[in-house]
Amino acid sequence: MKRKILIFIGCIVLVTGTGMSVLNQSRFGQLPRGERLERIKASPNYRNGEFQNINETPVISGDKSRFKVMMDFLFTRKVRVTPESMLPVVKTDLKSFSKEDDVLVWFGHSSYFMQIEGKTYLVDPVLSSYASPFSFINKAFKGTNIYSHNDFPTIDYLIITHDHWDHLDYQTVMDLKPKINHVVCGLGVGQHFEYWGFDVASLTELDWYEATDLGQGNIMTATPARHFSGRGLRGNKTLWTSFVLQTPQYNIFIGGDGGYDEHFKLIGTQYGPFDLAILEQGQYDKNWNLIHLMPDLVYKTAEDLKAKSILPVHNSRFALASHQWDEPLNKISSNHTDSVISVKTPKIGELVFLNDSIKQYEKWWKDERRE
Repeated sequence: MKRKILIFIGCIVLVTGTGMSVLNQSRFGQLPRGERLERIKASPNYRNGEFQNINETPVISGDKSRFKVMMDFLFTRKVRVTPESMLPVVKTDLKSFSKEDDVLVWFGHSSYFMQIEGKTYLVDPVLSSYASPFSFINKAFKGTNIYSHNDFPTIDYLIITHDHWDHLDYQTVMDLKPKINHVVCGLGVGQHFEYWGFDVASLTELDWYEATDLGQGNIMTATPARHFSGRGLRGNKTLWTSFVLQTPQYNIFIGGDGGYDEHFKLIGTQYGPFDLAILEQGQYDKNWNLIHLMPDLVYKTAEDLKAKSILPVHNSRFALASHQWDEPLNKISSNHTDSVISVKTPKIGELVFLNDSIKQYEKWWKDERRE
């Protein structure tokens, strides 16, 4: 019996030690500490040891327990959550734009590049073939990871909405590091970047409704989102956020992740109207409908924001929910009947001119001729 007990204890120690070894790897980042932690504790959005949403927001919002939801997700048969064939993608030369080109290029999921009035912005880049701590989990759809760090020009501003793995990818950030001039992120997220060797002077961390002047009439403001954060076992130690990017010619809402709530109307009233709202549309589920935007609320959200146009993201690259991979785009297309708000649905890599309000995008996700 004593021998069995020792073996059991040994197994626990081995598993615990292995787990701690994994969590201590650089890619997990680092929890806020020191002066950064003191600033966090002073935030009105930080209570009871963690950041809070405006209204109570359980991650699992249905009647099922978190364990039951996880078991259903892992073991229930899923249909068409990934494409049966390669998606049509475009490889745009990101270094070929003139300073006068105001453009956007989407890389699938929530990653996109913008050049506006000569400044370059890169939002939540995940250029790896997976969106998780481990390469065998959350693999990218075949053929969608066509861009690498070598394809990018100098990045004036790297914008990170929160530190989840499908929005903040360690390998991508480290590969792009020599090209990144400045990072703008939510309060506390800068700890990861400092830990990864970024100059503290290149980091701007914002609480909700704090703004930073980017110069030449360009202002970036952090605004609320309804979501959560975390890269390891302890969550909500860093702030999740949306952003408002105001330039002399454009007003753009960068939505990040998050479910519907009153903050959209507040943002629309204070900062709208918006020329473009980049909104999450994908990886939703009725069991977590408070932390991701459900399809029937996309246009209401855009109306609250006073947006003229929508770019739906958070789809077409990773399967993080149980809906069919093309359902988000089908729904935003079918629900558009009664709305005057235009929708931009470019292919991955397709060039979008921000000043083109009339272009009609093809329904590329319906193309059955793909090989």
